[in-house]
Amino acid sequence: MPQLFSNKRLILLLLGVILLVALISYSLRTRDDVSPPEQIIKDAVGVGQSIFSGPAHFVTGIFDNVDSLLNTYQENQHLKARLEEFASVQAEVKDLRSENAELKEIVGKEEDLRDFNPIQATVIARNPDQWEEKIIINKGSSTGVEKNMAVMTASGLIGKVISTTPFFSTVELISTQNPNYRVSAMVLGGKREVFGLIEGYDAERRELLLKRVDAEIDLKKGEQVVSSGLGGIFPKGILIGEITEVTIDEFGLTKLAYIKPAAEFSLLNHVIIADRVAPEVNGEDNGEIDESTETEEEGS
Repeated sequence: MPQLFSNKRLILLLLGVILLVALISYSLRTRDDVSPPEQIIKDAVGVGQSIFSGPAHFVTGIFDNVDSLLNTYQENQHLKARLEEFASVQAEVKDLRSENAELKEIVGKEEDLRDFNPIQATVIARNPDQWEEKIIINKGSSTGVEKNMAVMTASGLIGKVISTTPFFSTVELISTQNPNYRVSAMVLGGKREVFGLIEGYDAERRELLLKRVDAEIDLKKGEQVVSSGLGGIFPKGILIGEITEVTIDEFGLTKLAYIKPAAEFSLLNHVIIADRVAPEVNGEDNGEIDESTETEEEGS
């Protein structure tokens, strides 16, 4: 009896296999018509795919969008970095061009100093409370800088050295409010030489004051004012500025002229220090310049 049931199971299994093979063969043959069972199966599978494919595509789209946003953000950051780098390079190029032009002007100015040995220096610090009165430069006594040496830019005279250390020096500008600071000056353009003293600075007008000019002398707007060379501190002929207005002083005895400075005191970068070279006679040093002649231009 058990063997009979076992044979029946084997027979049913074989019949099932044969039926399955027959169905597969039937479904794989080339034909245009689809049987009702195939239609039901295909429709069921299609509905299932539609149900699951929509959310799957939605989720996939979200991940694709996030990935695109991340890539866009990274590209944007990279482009910003490149733009900042480009702007920095542009600014550096502009600064280098400006510095190069300024240095070229300074080199040309050195040829005009004749009896002075020019020492190039750079402004390294300024006191905000004395912005237009004093500057600190990166050359000191170790490079030959001494007190009372004249300092200028390619545009014109700016001041003189008032103190030194081995590696740095302090320069007092001619725009200082120090009442004892004077520069002997000469006005160009007239038939005769006109001398006066640069004494004081009008902070509101941002102009120098030329005083002690004979009241009978005719000064005109636009005439240039240069250093006279008297006293041995400031080289002769260094441009100081241009006359913008001429009036009578408060006592009515001499003329007072307002001078627009040739140099821009608020934007000082590269400067020249004029180191006086003692004259030589027959190839020998004739000694130092007499300091007694400098009292006219020195401040206290």
